[in-house]
Amino acid sequence: MHEQFGRAIRREVTDRLLIINEHHLRAVLDRYSAHYNHRRPHRALQLLPPRPDQPIPEPGHISLRRRPVLGGLINEYEPIAA
Repeated sequence: MHEQFGRAIRREVTDRLLIINEHHLRAVLDRYSAHYNHRRPHRALQLLPPRPDQPIPEPGHISLRRRPVLGGLINEYEPIAA
């Protein structure tokens, strides 16, 4: 596991979430890794995700939709049509 990813998942998820069993842990890790790699902005990439799974919005796009992830523990934001 990448060291930075390990710190991020611990800080953002496992320190804040009660993990019930191994199945639950795997589901949480899978969902968070998808968020981390496809939606989460990374500073080293000028706030772009490493492997976006949707088109990147134009700068200055104002209308956003918030989507809770992992029961609202973290949020993802996506542009909406104006």
